[in-house]
Amino acid sequence: MESLSDLRCFCEYIAKKYGSPSEASEEDKAEEFRSVYLNDRPPNLRMLKVVAATCGVHVNGIDGKRLPGNIRGYYDAFEDKRNIYYRRGDTVSGIENTILHEFREMIEPVFAEVCPDYSPLRTSAVHLAANRFAAAVLLPKDGFRDKIYQTGFDIGALSRIYSKSSSQVLLRMGEVLRGRIFFYGAIYELDSEHNTWTLTYWTGSNSEDEEANVYGADRFFPKKGRSVESGSLVDMAIKRKKACLVEYIKLVSEEDEGLVALANPLNGSRVTLVVLLRENSDLLAPQVQRVRPIVIEGFYQHL
Repeated sequence: MESLSDLRCFCEYIAKKYGSPSEASEEDKAEEFRSVYLNDRPPNLRMLKVVAATCGVHVNGIDGKRLPGNIRGYYDAFEDKRNIYYRRGDTVSGIENTILHEFREMIEPVFAEVCPDYSPLRTSAVHLAANRFAAAVLLPKDGFRDKIYQTGFDIGALSRIYSKSSSQVLLRMGEVLRGRIFFYGAIYELDSEHNTWTLTYWTGSNSEDEEANVYGADRFFPKKGRSVESGSLVDMAIKRKKACLVEYIKLVSEEDEGLVALANPLNGSRVTLVVLLRENSDLLAPQVQRVRPIVIEGFYQHL
């Protein structure tokens, strides 16, 4: 690569190595970013600001009131002047994510310039790509997957280990486990003003195993915006202020392998929910040993 400070060179490097930017996944682009700019070292805010400066990109914190809606940042580019703006007062992990997210969005039109046959992603698609790219840089796939198993799928523990938000950790879990194991995870948060609990983030990762016996049961798994149901596993964890484990959840018949689920209060305003196939229940052991949940042997209510 001719110059690290030239984003065009980075984009040309990707296009040449993979044939086209479209042939490089966001995991691939993130791996190349870490290799080229970070020397494969774990990223932190200081390093990312240095990388941005090296690339001729100015990183600026601005008052949240100047940001439209609920966005955490944006970028602008005029000729050779490039700026990334983040919400001043945001968490460190939030600022890191914003810098990487905007970097990925910033290079999308450059891909189109260096590769004439490339069709640039549309607005919604590039936004999703930028989310995946940022997560892949901050939480490298192989090492993160190892930590998932080491912690027993403990969202709170992973959040502390990586100093990242529980929501980012949860969504990344779904990405790195996809195609490997059946996994469903969710986060419920308390609206203190209305004293209600609502599911704010969720992810799923089917194992692609046709014998998993959970396909067609989508309604069983809560999705974003759903309130906690009375008598549900999450409701039990909230009321008892203690992690609750269901060792067997029957889906269709007594012959089903079934599911295992663990609801774990992280603090007074958040509860995580993790669901695996019952045959994989031993994977939760590190978390179970740590939080010592109330065990519910049979369960016939909603998650």
